Amino acid sequence: MKPLMILGVVLVIAGAAALFFGRFTFTETKPVVKAGPLEINAQEDHTVWIPTAAGIVIVLAGLGLVVTSRRA
Repeated sequence: MKPLMILGVVLVIAGAAALFFGRFTFTETKPVVKAGPLEINAQEDHTVWIPTAAGIVIVLAGLGLVVTSRRA
């Protein structure tokens, strides 16, 4: 396969995942107090929303790359 086609397929899969899931959540651990051997940590949950328009643009860009690489 051509490199552009591989990139296009990856973009289509990533865009479809963005449309299907719509968000992802991760946990960040931050040190609050660090005194000698004693360490107190706090965990913060973060959620990142992926706009639907971004997912559509990613899928269309991937499809464009696949079509372009097939013609070339």
